[in-house]
This record gives sequence, structure tokens and C-alpha cells, in this order.
Amino acid sequence: MNLNDKKVNLSRRNSLKFVAGAIGTGILAARVGADVVAPEPAIAQNDLTPDAALKQLMDGNKRFVDRKRQTPNQDFVRITEVAKSQKPFAAILGCADSRFPPEIIFDRGFGDLFVCRVAGNVATPEEIGSLEYGTLVLGAKVLVVIGHERCGAVDATIKGAEVPGQIGSLLAAIKPAVESSKDKTGDRLENACKANVVLQANKLKASPVISKLIAENKLKIVGGYYDLDTGAVNILV
Repeated sequence: MNLNDKKVNLSRRNSLKFVAGAIGTGILAARVGADVVAPEPAIAQNDLTPDAALKQLMDGNKRFVDRKRQTPNQDFVRITEVAKSQKPFAAILGCADSRFPPEIIFDRGFGDLFVCRVAGNVATPEEIGSLEYGTLVLGAKVLVVIGHERCGAVDATIKGAEVPGQIGSLLAAIKPAVESSKDKTGDRLENACKANVVLQANKLKASPVISKLIAENKLKIVGGYYDLDTGAVNILV
């Protein structure tokens, strides 16, 4: 073997080492990246059960409360991924209160949650129609109705406040919950807020579209109560 042959062999050997090293580095980087991203699936899958979807949601809230947020699906890569389609794993009917941002308190990101927000978390025909779409068409597996402590809309309903414009329609939707909870012991506002969650969840369950999904075990509806002081969501029903 002459000197030129040795140089060629050495060159090939170095190239192979370089390729092997690059592949190894890529695998390592992929593994490190996988450790940073939230371990659970980001969007609904056909094999995701309603119970599994609820667990994902509540696991996110626990991370939020424990100050261990992973902030998954909140970068521009995710924006690109969901730009043309969406498959949220959970739907939420929540209060419009500025202290209740669902994606933050459940530690989720773009495309994860189908959210409807309205003062007093009331299930109006428009909200029900939207949530029918979010569950039947988009495939959300769990639907959570979330009220919160010290809700202003519920408080105004209890006090029989005189309100202008269309605000009265919200109070009218909450009034049955105030009436049904008025004789309970304990804090009247808290009791009414929780009763309102149950009332609105029952309205959603009365939807033929939603009730069919529940009967087929494709959807679960639960009620939650958000603690403004701790950030925790507690499941009521």
C-alpha cells in the first residue's frame, strides 16, 4: 500500500467517525429535547379516554399550583403544527374573570384546550353550540365547567342587583342556582358559586349532541371550582 492509499483509507475512516458521531449527537439531542417537553400527548388521540384527558388536565393544574410549570406547546413550532387543524383534548366552559386564564392554570398551550368563557360560566345556547362543536367535531374528550370563588356575577345575582343592558340575562341564568343553594349552611356566595357549576353542567348534559357522546363513553363532563388564592381547581361533580 502506498502513501496515497493510506491517506484515502484514513480519510474514509475519519468520515465514518464523523458520521457516527453526528448520528449519536442527534440521538442524544433528541432524547434531551424529549425530556424537556411534557411527557403526555399534546392533542386528542383516538385512544385517549375521557378519564385520561381529565388526568392530563388536572396534572397540569398540579404543576401550576406546585410552581413546576412545563409550559408545553407554547412556542412557534407549536403554532405551525396547529395552524391548519386542531384536536384539543379538553373543552372548558369557564368564567370570563380576568384572574382565570385556562391555558395558564392547566399548564397547556396552543391547540390543547377548546375554551368558552362568559361571565358566571353560564351555558347559553351559544356556549352550548360552541361546546357541541368542540366535542363532537374537534374531539375533546373531557368538558369541564369551572366556576370560581367570589364570582362577581353570582354575587350580583344574590344581591338582586339592578344592572343595565344585557347583563341581566347572565344573572337570570344564574338565579336558579342561587335559589337552590340559599338554605345550605356555610358561606352563601361559595355555595351559590358551586351550585351554579352544577346547574350549568346539567344544562350541557341535556344537549342531545353532548348526551350522546357521554352515552357512548366518548366524553366526560365534570364541574370544577377554582380557588383564586391558591390556583387550585377542585372537581365538584
